[in-house]
Amino acid sequence: MENWILRDPLWLLALLILPLIGWLRNRRSTPIMVVPFAAAWTKSRHTGNKRWPLLLAYLGVILLIFSLARPQKVKTRHESEQKGYDIILAIDLSGSMLAEDYEKGNQRVNRLQAVKPVLEAFINQRENDRIGLVVFAGRAYTLSPLTFDHDWLRRQASRLRIGMLEDGTALGDGAGVALTRLRQGSSNATQDRQGAFMVLLTDGSNNTGNLKPEEATDLAIAEKIPIYTIGAGKEGLVPMPIVDREGNRLGGYRRMLSDLDEVTLRAMARKTGGQYFRADDSNTISSAFAAIDKAEKIEFKAKSYLLTEEFFSYLAIPGLGFIALSSLSGFKQNKRGEEK
Repeated sequence: MENWILRDPLWLLALLILPLIGWLRNRRSTPIMVVPFAAAWTKSRHTGNKRWPLLLAYLGVILLIFSLARPQKVKTRHESEQKGYDIILAIDLSGSMLAEDYEKGNQRVNRLQAVKPVLEAFINQRENDRIGLVVFAGRAYTLSPLTFDHDWLRRQASRLRIGMLEDGTALGDGAGVALTRLRQGSSNATQDRQGAFMVLLTDGSNNTGNLKPEEATDLAIAEKIPIYTIGAGKEGLVPMPIVDREGNRLGGYRRMLSDLDEVTLRAMARKTGGQYFRADDSNTISSAFAAIDKAEKIEFKAKSYLLTEEFFSYLAIPGLGFIALSSLSGFKQNKRGEEK
């Protein structure tokens, strides 16, 4: 935002003196010494271009008065400290995430389809954070390291699908890989980071992998990294579409018993200073991510300051030039008058 101001506007009162000078000039036969070599201020009886020295003198004085009033262009700037979090989203891609126990627009959707738009919305809301993505099923992999390139990250999230990893639920390995990425991110950080945390979403219990969930929890405690856990899916028997080995639907459903280990997820969250959420429908998934966003959000305090650009010289230099030119012109005209 830009504004024009006069830092010392009282100088403009000096403009009121100019009419007085003009009045005195008409009443006196001798020059009024307002500026050096001010013979040009004397009312001339000659015609032609002899008014120019007077006009130049007036213009020069006006410019000088405005320059003394110090015109300035003021720009308001706002800055916010670029602090943020390092966040890893650890997402379960085991076969049970195909269970269609969610609804969207009166249509059945599987657990992963319900999660993906919420993930993308969460990424959109964390502009100042570095976010990474870890996926796990029978094993755990890093799909995206910590990055500020959220457009690229959203494209990676949109590619998530069941079957891209061998089946199983390596819950401990997923948390362990996420912790490794957060540790590497803290050592490579080029900006001040407020902290780090993990969001771990799963619909099952740990049944494979090298690292137990309890061991991953101990590592998170040592690193002081909160783990926010989300248990996806409804309880009891849920509809599971029948698919072939390539994941192609064959038609129809079979009933599957949910295998969510809430006890472990609650313990991981409680011991690390995070929070556990039960997301048994699309709305509660969104609510869980909204609560995490609110709990681990940085309130930026923007710094405001003013930048001023002085225009004194832009007026003073031409003003002095006009006065000098007026004096020189008046001196030459008076000299020619004396010679005549």
